[in-house]
Amino acid sequence: MQNLKIATAQFEHKSGDKTYNLSIIEKLTARAAEAGAQVIAFHECSITGYTFARNLSKDQMLEVAEFAPEGESTQALIRISQQYNIAILAGLFEKDEQGNLYKLYVCVDKTGLLAKYHKIHPFINPHLTPGQGYCVFDLYGWKCGILICYDNNVIENVRATRLLGADIIFMPHVTMCTPSTRPGAGFVDPKLWENRENDPTSLRLEFDGMKGRDWLMKWLPARAYDNGIYVVFANAIGMDDDQLKNGCSMIIDPFGDVIAECRTLGDDFTMATLTSEKLTQAGGYRYLKARKPELYGEILAQEHRSEQKVVWLDESGK
Repeated sequence: MQNLKIATAQFEHKSGDKTYNLSIIEKLTARAAEAGAQVIAFHECSITGYTFARNLSKDQMLEVAEFAPEGESTQALIRISQQYNIAILAGLFEKDEQGNLYKLYVCVDKTGLLAKYHKIHPFINPHLTPGQGYCVFDLYGWKCGILICYDNNVIENVRATRLLGADIIFMPHVTMCTPSTRPGAGFVDPKLWENRENDPTSLRLEFDGMKGRDWLMKWLPARAYDNGIYVVFANAIGMDDDQLKNGCSMIIDPFGDVIAECRTLGDDFTMATLTSEKLTQAGGYRYLKARKPELYGEILAQEHRSEQKVVWLDESGK
């Protein structure tokens, strides 16, 4: 495998405004391509917006959602990819002919659609249908996987994607800065965002503390380290409906080290060069070889009823 230059982006999307969001995606894509990136990744529902969907009926969701890849947004991504000669990953809501709704993430390049993945653990709207499988695809000679937001909190999903061959897992999110039972969690006051130019320090303290980055660092590097993979994390920044998000989009290498991170308080991207040598040098490579699935295969496969609760959502949010 040749070295691969990947960019991961963050931006403040507008709820339901696909035209605006695609315009920002194009601007950041153009900048990343000019800087030498071969791939750029955007956050979960970066095309449609995210948290506003918790208040939508099924009919309203069907209005927002699109078919893929024939829908306007996926086709727009392909045109942008062709114009700047760069692969693009971005998210939206998808519908099918039967009226099912999915949380979708796509990868496109100048040839068209390369991969599409449905979130296995959706929750923002009760009418969303969970995805039923994993996704591994080729990108410039690298094996890549996709897991969306909550999917990455269930460690089996990451291990399964790795065992299917993924060397890179794209992990698009809209996360952090929401209440939880964990110590230090909570919303961040939107007034801090409005005043970020005059007082960036107060906002950064909230974004980097236990409401945000400090929590992320408890688990995200472990996903990369334990599995010997590259993690490409993309997250929204700014107002997402009535919630404030902290960005910090980053790339983590198979040693669990952050090798690139967005630190600006606004729309931006960061970029890193991925090298194949790290995949076999990292401890996770050896740990995968040392597994003994004959001991725990049946334990992992024992009958279990999935129960997913999100503290800040009421029961109507699933």
